[in-house]
Amino acid sequence: MAQLIPPPVFKQLAKMPKVDAARLLDRLEKIAEAPEATHANVLPLVGEVGVFRIRQGDWRAVFSIEGDDVILDRVAHRREVYR
Repeated sequence: MAQLIPPPVFKQLAKMPKVDAARLLDRLEKIAEAPEATHANVLPLVGEVGVFRIRQGDWRAVFSIEGDDVILDRVAHRREVYR
């Protein structure tokens, strides 16, 4: 069970307020511990199999679950994340 964050996503996390980034990473860590469980504010993206989004304030993270790994695809403000 691992949480994988590619280098471009680190830059996106740096743009977030530190409190929101810390909370988001904590929630992703809990998802990585139990990826098959149901988690609050986690919904699958329509039209993309195996891709989910999680909300943290005005910020959204899009991630996928492959086996026991949670791979963070992108993090952005809610008005920009789905573009």
